[in-house]
Amino acid sequence: MNAQKIAVVTDTGTNVPADFAEAHDIRQIPLQINYTEGSFRSGVDITAEEVIERFSTEIPTTSLPSPASIRETLEQARADGYEKAVVVTISSGLSATNQTCHLVAKQMEDFPVAVVDTRSIGVAAGMTVMDCALMVEAGVDFDLLEERLNAEAEQTWVLFSLDELSFLRHGGRISEATYRLGSALNIKPIFECDEEGRYRTVKKCRGRERALKATVDLIAERARLYKDVVLACASATGDDPMPERYVALLQEKVGNACGLIRSRLSPDLLVHTGPTLIGMAVQPAMPEMAEWMAARA
Repeated sequence: MNAQKIAVVTDTGTNVPADFAEAHDIRQIPLQINYTEGSFRSGVDITAEEVIERFSTEIPTTSLPSPASIRETLEQARADGYEKAVVVTISSGLSATNQTCHLVAKQMEDFPVAVVDTRSIGVAAGMTVMDCALMVEAGVDFDLLEERLNAEAEQTWVLFSLDELSFLRHGGRISEATYRLGSALNIKPIFECDEEGRYRTVKKCRGRERALKATVDLIAERARLYKDVVLACASATGDDPMPERYVALLQEKVGNACGLIRSRLSPDLLVHTGPTLIGMAVQPAMPEMAEWMAARA
């Protein structure tokens, strides 16, 4: 437990690296994965590998955590000795999780809860969760955390591309026209989360190789806006050698990076993206993150 006794809570859609979450006692609220046979808690009742294995028979849906599960997580944090909490969620533009956390937070008596909307998803949202944990441990006052985290989230940029667009179409994240055009012409869109935290196409490339190279170039271009940055990369599994090639290229092209965060997609994100996603993110390095990265080097 940190000296301030402030719990850091998030949802599974932020894809915080498992080792970091364990080391910093980050409490995770699981999103729900819904099959015809029933619902499973992401990362608790079902793994990413199991979701991938079941794609051949059913593509499930997802739903946000229940208010009861959110309250249970906060109550458990209080029972464990924490006196306040910060809840950092995936984009409110993609999920009602943030709104539900706000509602539950207002119902907590004698247990102040700040709720932060990352306006992002996956490892980019996870970077803000990590920022939160490191700020808390560095002694940043509770009343300042939300403002600082919002500023970090605004400057964190995520890009991702997929080899297979059918999962985004199935989840209603892209139109039927975009899916058909991409499939017919081998067009691979590169997506970002816009200012409202919704998916937006940044660029379209012919073929996966070009899309990934373009993603690296765009991240490297953004990195040049800052003195020092932190990079992140996420993929569905460790079996695909493709991410490693582009992680190396990214590190080669970004000379002002303090370090790189690696993460795997959570089961709930896999439902919407499928197993071919590769995501990259960049954010300016805050002092606490830079210090943590230096200690790991």
